Formats: sequence, C-alpha cells, structure tokens
Amino acid sequence: MRRKRRGSGAPLVIFILLWALFSVGSEAPSLAAVLLGLVVALAAGIGLGFLLGRRKKKGASAQTAAPVQETKKEETPKKEEQSPYSPEVQAVIKEGRVAMKEMGRLYSSITNPEIRSKINELMSVSDKIVRDAIDDPSDVPQIRKFLDYYLPTTIKLLNAYDRMSSQEVSGENISGSMERIEDMLDTTIEAYKKQLDALFANQAADIQMDIEIMNGMLAREGLGGKSYLDINDFMKQYEKQQQYAQAHGQGQAAVQSPTESVQQTQ
Repeated sequence: MRRKRRGSGAPLVIFILLWALFSVGSEAPSLAAVLLGLVVALAAGIGLGFLLGRRKKKGASAQTAAPVQETKKEETPKKEEQSPYSPEVQAVIKEGRVAMKEMGRLYSSITNPEIRSKINELMSVSDKIVRDAIDDPSDVPQIRKFLDYYLPTTIKLLNAYDRMSSQEVSGENISGSMERIEDMLDTTIEAYKKQLDALFANQAADIQMDIEIMNGMLAREGLGGKSYLDINDFMKQYEKQQQYAQAHGQGQAAVQSPTESVQQTQ
C-alpha cells in the first residue's frame, strides 16, 4: 500500500481558490477566459505547493540533525583525574578538611579572644597531624584515632561553648560549663602536640639507627683518636669550617675537612 504524502492536497485547494478569483468579476465569462483561468490557477497552485513542500523538508531535516549533535556531545565523557594517594590517605585528607572548615567557622563565631587564640593553635597542630598522612602513610592508623574521637569531641565542645556564649545570660550552668571548656582547651592543645610528636617516633628510631651505623663506619675507617667519632661532633666541626671559610672568603679547597680538624684537636 502506498503511503499518503502529507500536504498533497495543498495545490488543489490553491487551484480552486485562484480559479474562483479569476471567475469572479464577469457575469458570463467566455470559454477562453475560463480555460485561461484554469491554467493559471493550476500552475500557481502547483508552484506554491512545491515551495511549501520544500520548506517542510528543510524543517524536518533541521530537527533530525539537532539530536545527532547532542548524542555526539554525550559520547565524549570527561576523564576523571586519579589521585596519587591511597583511599585511606584520601579519606584522612577529606575528613581533615571538613574539620578545619568547622573549626574556622567556630573561630569566626566565638568573640572571646583567648578562646579564638586557642582554636587557632588547635587548627595549626591538627593540620600538621592530617598532613603527616601524606608524608608517611604508615601513620594513618594513629591519625585515624585522632580523627575518629579527639578532633570530633573537641569540635563538639567548642560548638557547645559557642551556643552558650551567644545566650548573653550568666547562670550557674552556663558559666560553669564555659569555664570547664576553657580549662579543657589548654589540656587539649598539649595532647594534640603529643599526638603530633608520637607520629615521629618511628622516624626518630630510624635516625638513631642511621647515627649508630655512621659511627660504626667512621670507627672502622680510623677517623679520630677515639674508638669512634660521634656524628654530632662531626657535624659541628663541619659547620665551623664552613662558617670560617665564609667569614674569610676562602675557597673550599683551602678549608680543612672536619675529620682533619678533629684529628688535630685530639
């Protein structure tokens, strides 16, 4: 079965209208006039119908072209940047940022200058603890304990202090609770500093081991009159020689090595 083309009746309608126009105006038109009117009306109807059909085709093609462009845009997804840190370190960084944002808000809200100063110090130490996860991912378990309990509890107490200080009412419960929080902040600052220091326990042990290994190597090389040369003395002598060279404008070759200096002094 043939499908009906839409708009095929337009030329016929136009033809009838034009023929009627040509027919109006004379009571008894001649046969030639009627035929001429029919031809002109038919030609005009076909021409107008053709122009209308072309316009419809252009509109349809424009509508079908738009979705193709949209699908092309959707087919090119953006590449997500991969983080260089492990998921555990990323979680520590994210939680640390949230906590720092909340403490910053409390710093702006609380008007007591002494409390603001303590909050500022707490934020500084907390930021160093969180950043240690980037420098040493093996410390993440210790930092996780800090983030799960100590930091949230501190923020909770500071929020309570902020709410009570905004009441502008002096009472036994409000005043007593605010004083206890103020005293607690000093203890909290010291605890945070100890937590930060504890994160460097493993690094301190590694440094001590490196110093002992260096002392053993220097002793085997026969440097110094003693059975071993302390690495601290070695570095002190080296710094003295460098300072002497800079003060007198001497070149590096003219300066004694720290081992020679130590041997001469012994």
